[in-house]
Amino acid sequence: MSTVTISGINRTTDRIGRQRGTRTLDQVRGGAAIAASRVADVSSAAAGVSSTAGAAAGPRWTRWIGIGLTGAGLAMVPWLGVLATGLPASYHAGNWNAAWVGLDALEALGLFATGTLLRRRDPRAALTAAATSALLCVDAWFDVLTSAPADRVTAIVMAAGAELPITALCAVLAVRTFPQR
Repeated sequence: MSTVTISGINRTTDRIGRQRGTRTLDQVRGGAAIAASRVADVSSAAAGVSSTAGAAAGPRWTRWIGIGLTGAGLAMVPWLGVLATGLPASYHAGNWNAAWVGLDALEALGLFATGTLLRRRDPRAALTAAATSALLCVDAWFDVLTSAPADRVTAIVMAAGAELPITALCAVLAVRTFPQR
């Protein structure tokens, strides 16, 4: 007989390699947690992150991307002024129906995917819920702002009665179903 330790789990085998004895589920889980911890330590060391910095630090390149995205957001502030003063009050769009059908198709796909992933208890539902929430919010915004004066009341009722409540539901689902560390 021989005893081998792999990732903190002792295994006793006879001469032909069959495992002897039993382990409880807690012992298996404990060994898996130790192994996962060791893999995380090795991954962090390889990425240049010290174990004292914690998992929130992440790779160094995320800091630079964060700086770039923050700068891009700030650079858009003057651009908003250019758009507000330079765009015409009305414009004839050539593919108006295709744009709205495409947006509504993406919303339908997002709602279907979110529902399917939620039924399966898949953590990726947080991603589709967040994207669907954003799409529905954009749809409500443009429905109201691009509607003809005669149709504005209908657009506001649709936004307040359907689009914005589903937007809020999807946003809450995105937050609550997002996997926690």
